[in-house]
Amino acid sequence: MSKFFDALAGTPNQSANPYLTDSLDAPLAAQSAVPADSTASSASPDDPSRRALLAGSGAASVAALAGLPACAPLLGGGPLVGFEPIASSAEDAVRVPRGYDARVLVAWGDPIGDARGMPAFRPDASNSAAEQELQSGTHHDGMHFFALPAGSSNSSHGLLVMNHEYPDNGALFPDGTANWSLDKVRKSQAAVGCSVQEVRLQDGRWQLVRPSRFARRIHANTPMQIGGPAAGHPGMRTAHSPSGRESLGTFNNCANGFTPWGTYLTCEENFSFHFKPAADATKFEERYELSPKVRFSFRWGEADPRFDVARSRNEPNHFGWVVEIDPHDPQSVPVKRTALGRFSHEGATVVECADGRVAVYSGDDRAFEYIYKFVSSRPWNRQDRAANRTLLDEGTLYVGRFNADGSGEWLELIHGRNGLTAENGFDSQAAVVMFARAAADQVGATKMDRPEWIARHPLSGDMYCTLTNNTARGRPGREGPNAANPRAPNPYGHIIRWSEQGDHAATRFRWEIFALAGDPKHENAKVRGNLQGDLYASPDGLVIDKRGVLWVQTDVSPSVLLRKDYAIYGNNQLLAVDPVSRQAQRFLTGPRGCEVTGTCFTPDGRTMFVNIQHPGEVGAGGTDPGNPRKLSNWPDFDPRGRPRSATVVVRRGDGGVIGS
Repeated sequence: MSKFFDALAGTPNQSANPYLTDSLDAPLAAQSAVPADSTASSASPDDPSRRALLAGSGAASVAALAGLPACAPLLGGGPLVGFEPIASSAEDAVRVPRGYDARVLVAWGDPIGDARGMPAFRPDASNSAAEQELQSGTHHDGMHFFALPAGSSNSSHGLLVMNHEYPDNGALFPDGTANWSLDKVRKSQAAVGCSVQEVRLQDGRWQLVRPSRFARRIHANTPMQIGGPAAGHPGMRTAHSPSGRESLGTFNNCANGFTPWGTYLTCEENFSFHFKPAADATKFEERYELSPKVRFSFRWGEADPRFDVARSRNEPNHFGWVVEIDPHDPQSVPVKRTALGRFSHEGATVVECADGRVAVYSGDDRAFEYIYKFVSSRPWNRQDRAANRTLLDEGTLYVGRFNADGSGEWLELIHGRNGLTAENGFDSQAAVVMFARAAADQVGATKMDRPEWIARHPLSGDMYCTLTNNTARGRPGREGPNAANPRAPNPYGHIIRWSEQGDHAATRFRWEIFALAGDPKHENAKVRGNLQGDLYASPDGLVIDKRGVLWVQTDVSPSVLLRKDYAIYGNNQLLAVDPVSRQAQRFLTGPRGCEVTGTCFTPDGRTMFVNIQHPGEVGAGGTDPGNPRKLSNWPDFDPRGRPRSATVVVRRGDGGVIGS
């Protein structure tokens, strides 16, 4: 999630869930006692080799399922990360290591290849809303490469599907936000959502295929269906959807996921900022920041009644979901999978369980919110892709509790259990998933420091989650530290790691702090888990490649990066982290004011796609050309134009595997 939202006043999680203020070293001490073998169990919590072996019964089980010995080393011989790390940078450019090349593939406003038309981007941003619907959206974020033909491992031809998180209204129009109108709202709505673009490697360079039968824009007014327990509930019925089973559009699409049957999962995050809240907001609406206390809005509700809560009371209930898209079928209708719960979804990481069912992990990217897991009721079908169309509509939703002794539990969010009853405001499972935050409050989940991307290690089966920061923790009247979130305040963030005690359908796990971001000399003296190597702050995006390297992307707020005390971090960056030594090596730095996000790979690991989001952004001023604090004009450097979010392709000069 862009740190553009960091300073926006919302309603914090005020539930009375425990804050676990026991010894901050307890989780690591407990984890070190989990039996694996004599070497692992005798290692100290700080020993980098301690996690080189698959530890605990959960990891051993995963190893057995994968055909690995229970105590197999995570890594083979030789170094896992082989490039020469680069220095931090404050330049208005993308920098990569020696021997690598980075090129812009597609930027906001470039035609996506839709055969209906391919309007060129106008540097003064005078393109119409209809043209924007045929162009790449703005604020590129989560992304995935689907090989073509479907189901193959082809690494030279595929579909690149990406999110466009939120609009920069100051940059979308020649006169910025002046003379606000419904026409401007329509273009703003056309600039968000998702893009499906066909790409091909030709003569050593990637390019878009134009025109393409696959090319597609999905935006805030695209017709969709509603699946799962919330479909048809009275709270989902609106003027546009009298049955409560249809919806219009998706927006604030941040991180993502993908399924083994070849569909894309886009995740609706801070949807509330697109609505004009009602003066009489209910407590459940306030839990979703649909409150007059919120000081910011994208102003859609000023001109479009659908986004004025007082006039369209149930419309916000259509957002905050995971949306499933079939990129291979441009005529398919996206579906909102309500069984996965409604909150500020930061990703939907799909993992196969031992019996073929799937688990979907998601973080709720707001301060003091939770980590969730959904487990499907039935296994996915490898032979019949169509049989998986409704797989994510039935299953069990859980929320995580991280105990101070290093143990953890997945707590059921099921109507009628754990206090999720009509007396407490939950009249059905539909209400539980619609108000998943309040349900998680009720069952006693652990409040986290903004859980963001979640990734699974391909060898150990361990799960990793970035917790980007929480400057409110420990402030007067706010919650103090807990074992899983040990710093108060926590301006730099951390990464947590857990192992399921069984397969990914298990209801218990073991966890530890993997790394604490920030300068260890100043910020990590009192707690374990210090990072090694190059410094970074606010870990956000996270992907783990097939070799087991963690690729950590950072998102320090642009306004914060301008402070002298952040000079050591430079611009936001992409780092490669060894999961055993925890050594971080800086691989890429972005232009000024940007977030680095969306990293994904081709199946052979020889091409990396990276998104550069909101270059030049400064706080709520966005990238309005009239902003006197203009930081960037990347990638065009056109003095008449404005900075543009873009997708960058990274390749090794010798064609080798990225990072090796």
